[in-house]
Amino acid sequence: MGTFFAMSASWLGFVLAPQLQLGNQAREESKVGDLYPSMRPGIARQGEQIYRANGCFYCHSQQVRPKGYGTDFERGWGGRHGVVQSVDEDYLYDEPAMLGTQRIGPDLANVGLRIGTNEAPILQHIYDPRSTMPGSLMPPYQYLFKKHKLGFNEHPSDDALPADKNTPAGYEIIPTENAHALVAYLMSLRSDAVLFETPPFPPPAKPKSASTNAPAAAATTNSAAK
Repeated sequence: MGTFFAMSASWLGFVLAPQLQLGNQAREESKVGDLYPSMRPGIARQGEQIYRANGCFYCHSQQVRPKGYGTDFERGWGGRHGVVQSVDEDYLYDEPAMLGTQRIGPDLANVGLRIGTNEAPILQHIYDPRSTMPGSLMPPYQYLFKKHKLGFNEHPSDDALPADKNTPAGYEIIPTENAHALVAYLMSLRSDAVLFETPPFPPPAKPKSASTNAPAAAATTNSAAK
């Protein structure tokens, strides 16, 4: 009987209580009136599966530490102006949330803010990371692309990667749908909404209380007058 109660108490503490606290999280109204977060568009949700299937979370985290705790913000990984950066609302639609445990590569919680909307350089980086970032430790994901032999007088398609020394003559490198989906997912990663938990500016510092050992101003004034 004692064992049963001990196991029941553990289940209540480690399973039920967290579920009651976090499991019913709902979207929150941001300071500009929008509900946050928004559901990712379909192709980005598809890209989330590509991200997970390729184990990107083994080398990239998606959690930014608050200002003053490490150098995350100084590295440009933060998306909010205040002290608090990542909060649980950021992961509301992620099942499971891919927070990551190592940072062999940069944090990606706000990579969508950094890369903008131009797909081309991101696709090139995924295909051959060292062509865009010499010395990168990221492996190439060339199986997300296909090599297409050009016909007579056929020009490379608009979607093809720029030809370089690694592109065989007479061929073009075209991103697959999975490559486009992965880029769409990366572009959707941004946690910059201003919420109740993330005020835009740090609270003002409290004024330091005057030391009781400091000489009174009046006494100083009188001494100077003598």
